[in-house]
Amino acid sequence: MMATKIETLVVGGGQAGVAMSEHLGKLGIAHVVLEKGRIAERWRSERWDSLVANGPAWHDRFPGMEFSGDRPDDFVPKERVADYFVDYSKMIDAPIHTGVEVTEVVKKEGGRGFVVQTSEGIYEANHIVAATGPFQVPVMPPIIPQDAPVHQLHSNSYKNPGQLPEGAVLVVGAGSSGVQIAEELLDSGREVYLSVGPHDRPPRMYRGRDFVWWLGVLGLWDVPAMEPGKEHVTIAVSGAHGGKTIDFRQLAAKGMTLVGLTDAYEDGKVSFADDLAKNIREGDANYLSVLDAADAYIARNGLDLPEEPEARQMLPDPACVTDPIREIDLKAAGIGTVLWATGYKQSYDWLKVDAFDAAGKPAHQRGVSTEQGVYFLGLPWLSRRGSTFIWGVWHDAKYIADHIATQQSYARYQGAETQVAENA
Repeated sequence: MMATKIETLVVGGGQAGVAMSEHLGKLGIAHVVLEKGRIAERWRSERWDSLVANGPAWHDRFPGMEFSGDRPDDFVPKERVADYFVDYSKMIDAPIHTGVEVTEVVKKEGGRGFVVQTSEGIYEANHIVAATGPFQVPVMPPIIPQDAPVHQLHSNSYKNPGQLPEGAVLVVGAGSSGVQIAEELLDSGREVYLSVGPHDRPPRMYRGRDFVWWLGVLGLWDVPAMEPGKEHVTIAVSGAHGGKTIDFRQLAAKGMTLVGLTDAYEDGKVSFADDLAKNIREGDANYLSVLDAADAYIARNGLDLPEEPEARQMLPDPACVTDPIREIDLKAAGIGTVLWATGYKQSYDWLKVDAFDAAGKPAHQRGVSTEQGVYFLGLPWLSRRGSTFIWGVWHDAKYIADHIATQQSYARYQGAETQVAENA
């Protein structure tokens, strides 16, 4: 079979792939984007029905196009986010081939570039951009055996309360996904237990400005590396219900039962670490640190923004925090479902090149990998804190496209002697 030759091949047609296509196109670099599903597929099929973007529409978008029909401060529903990327790809005339799965990328023997096996045939490309993002393989910690007498699913398979069997629900993980799903289940009439681990809990809005604005003016989006010790700390923030600060005490007051980190299972009983109060307090400390930094910024810059002293007021600790539950008998508690909102891991089984460290993680500097010609895009902290966000991946894609263009110019150089001979 004859191979299709292309300068750059991008794997993944989500926000990273679309952004990459825009910048490659602007530089005149021939490329193709291969997506095994639809454009922005994970927004449609691997998220729950009521999901909205975690940032307001004015912020969580590409610079070249606003959301149609949404106000700047709206939190856009997931289907319209996916539609946005479809519309954007049409606007930039992105060469995206959907329904095409990349199964293998290997270094081309005896020559520059790579051979790419796909479900639609073979490609040869000088550059490969892995734009499959950070949310690839759902992680379900092997705590409760799969044959245990309780329904288990990951948050990527959850759609709505009606799909779950009858009974109470234990939601494990209190980041953005876990807390939003837990509250939706509670509002639907379910009894809900929420396992809360270490987390950051920023304010959704403070003194008339959204959290994303505060991170911007305080320079926190541009922080180049995660604070040591916080590699696995989740962010409890939500755009649901028009956007509001996540308050675990308030959820408890509504009837949700909070428990600590889920750490073991035996004979139908789930046990929890004695860390709930500590996790809540550390989340509060993160919340208050943002308020302090915002107040200092306002004073330093003489801004006229409304005072908000009530933002520092907190409800008293509920009984489930002061007298924590350390163990639950699932059957006795009537728990029919354990929902794991425990994140994802990356998988690059198809990328068989020297671009990974000893632990199997991508080895790169700002997305430029250790294998010449291979790039990563859309990963957490690729260049800074904002790298996994819609606008952040757009800027990272520009850097990578510029790097590809530079490498392309070097490859085209034929040497002074050749140029003299051609001009004679």
